[in-house]
Amino acid sequence: MERDAIMSGDIRAAITDQLGNFARLLDRKSWGALDRVFSAEVAFDYGEGRKGAGLPALRDLFRRHLDLCGPSQHLLGSIVIDLTDPSAPISFSYVQARHCGKGETAGEWFDTSGEYSDTWRRAQGEWKIVQRVADFPLIAGNPEVIAFDQVEP
Repeated sequence: MERDAIMSGDIRAAITDQLGNFARLLDRKSWGALDRVFSAEVAFDYGEGRKGAGLPALRDLFRRHLDLCGPSQHLLGSIVIDLTDPSAPISFSYVQARHCGKGETAGEWFDTSGEYSDTWRRAQGEWKIVQRVADFPLIAGNPEVIAFDQVEP
């Protein structure tokens, strides 16, 4: 019983750390380091036609929107981790992201608020996201800051 509790705590801590790493990678636009958090075969659904599979496709999606803006800050919290299957945990985290404009949108901002639902797998000692579903029911500001309304490049 105690061993299970320790293992459960270790999994929760590792996944929570990885979610923090993800937010920092986005804000630093460290596109080449996304493989630290996502599996090569990641499947994703960011809503409104923003679906795909594979790390290159996910990287392209992030760049399509975030390379257009200036600084951003992605805050993740209220994290709940379902360990019903400890080999494939599912995390639920609220996300609030502020995107600051640059160029033609300098001085403007765009906020997205919602939730990430992530399925995780452990490979080579690291927990990585193998599936992400994102839902952003709350948005505010100028969507042109990140071309939010743009689905295809």
